[in-house]
Amino acid sequence: MRVLVVNGPNLNRLGRRDPAHYGAHTLADVEAAVSARASELGVEVSFFQSNHEGSIIDHLQAESEAADGIVINPGALTHYGLSLRDALADTGLPIIEVHLSNIHAREKFRSVSVIAPIARGQIAGQGWKGYISALDLIVDSLKESR
Repeated sequence: MRVLVVNGPNLNRLGRRDPAHYGAHTLADVEAAVSARASELGVEVSFFQSNHEGSIIDHLQAESEAADGIVINPGALTHYGLSLRDALADTGLPIIEVHLSNIHAREKFRSVSVIAPIARGQIAGQGWKGYISALDLIVDSLKESR
């Protein structure tokens, strides 16, 4: 079982960018924690981050055929990334959307997700641990569908 873990704009700045909302862990810290959990689950994970929507779409198109599911933190693309939404839907894979902060308790524009309607679930407000929850959820979902 292979899961793509995709991060959108500004997530490369984790640990430095607004720690009150996003925490002190770096993206490398998050990836290490997800890798450790994936190893416990016997799952392969592949990580990708870009500040460019087109690069994320290119990655999804190149990697989705060899994957079973997607965990994605689209960053700001959550709210307006319609071409990302289309690319995710086109993969036909189960998707879990994850956000470090509780997007529903912040500015009004942040509570609207164009990704949520095509995702199996959305996890928000758990900090870096949300990625672990997302991985657990996607793996459970994949096992149930087999």
